[in-house]
Amino acid sequence: MGTYGYDKLFFEANKIDFIELKSEDETARLLIVPAYQGRVMTSTAGGDNGKSFGWINYKFIESGKKDPQFNVYGGEERFWLGPEGGPYSIYFKEGASQVYENWIVPPIIDTEAFDISSVDNQNVKFIKEASLTNASGTEFRIGIERTVSILSRNLVEQSLNHNIPEGINIVAYQTDNLITNLGDAPWTKKGGLLSIWLLCMFNPSPETTVFLPYNSDAEGVIVNDDYFGKVPADRLIVDSSTVYFKIDGKYRSKIGIPPGRAMELCGSYDSGSKVLTLLWCSLPDEPKPYVNSKWGEQEDSYNGDAINSYNDGPVEDGSIMGPFYEIETSSPAAELYPNESIRHIQRIIHLQGEEADLAGLVRDLFKLELQEIAGKFN
Repeated sequence: MGTYGYDKLFFEANKIDFIELKSEDETARLLIVPAYQGRVMTSTAGGDNGKSFGWINYKFIESGKKDPQFNVYGGEERFWLGPEGGPYSIYFKEGASQVYENWIVPPIIDTEAFDISSVDNQNVKFIKEASLTNASGTEFRIGIERTVSILSRNLVEQSLNHNIPEGINIVAYQTDNLITNLGDAPWTKKGGLLSIWLLCMFNPSPETTVFLPYNSDAEGVIVNDDYFGKVPADRLIVDSSTVYFKIDGKYRSKIGIPPGRAMELCGSYDSGSKVLTLLWCSLPDEPKPYVNSKWGEQEDSYNGDAINSYNDGPVEDGSIMGPFYEIETSSPAAELYPNESIRHIQRIIHLQGEEADLAGLVRDLFKLELQEIAGKFN
């Protein structure tokens, strides 16, 4: 357990079809499951014997069961849709109180397979059509396109505008996600809007810290930290340029960065495994509304966050879903006329190597010291 080869054998043993994308030298690999909505389940920078970066819910998958609310397969990048809560939620039926017993993940992003449109060694494209009804009774007919591409070292260097030292092992991929209004009527704020929501599940450790740079020139709230109650001060630090979030899988908590404060590049660092994970997402050039996913009544349904992070932990009865941690990104709200589309692109880059090499990269990209990130909560 813990290696990419183990995970590959696990899916084979459980008769779950997957697509593998590989770098030219086959050391960087992705494992993608079409039945789980074209989900990237895991990746590695070191071939079959390399560390597996995605969190996988082995017990649940092995059981073969189907949960009527949410099938927690895991996976290090999945396609979802927002909003989760509020008057325009697609996870609650019209008139239902927004409590956990009534929360249901729509089958299109939970149990239905995406169709393979095209595939080669480095890319796979998925397509799907669906109908959804939100908590206000608005119906949506949507087309989904999702392309997953493994990225070469050269492409990563170009996207970061930075050379990567030879001693660093790397796996990187991009997902290009598109939703289209296939209905006859425009999608409006009055009836409710949708968003593309990408969630990345990774393995937590006491040595892991998520760091989210923010726009210090903007005004307003820097971080929303009250999703599941206020995040304690010993788990969240905000300095003049960056938000730091403690990741240990022992305390259920979530934070969000509003779109005016969000930056395209963020990441996490696991000092125990010497793994730096970078996440880049597309952000709009001009201010746009973002759906609000908070459950229940809302003062403003379009002041949601652009980037989120979640640390798993026990719920009230002591049970735990994972543990895992997440970094999540969202597109702006999709105010679309018929046949119009909105696109959201995300890149995940895992870098594993000596701390000195990783530190130089972090210093140049973020103007941060890696040892300071590692020591924020340790």
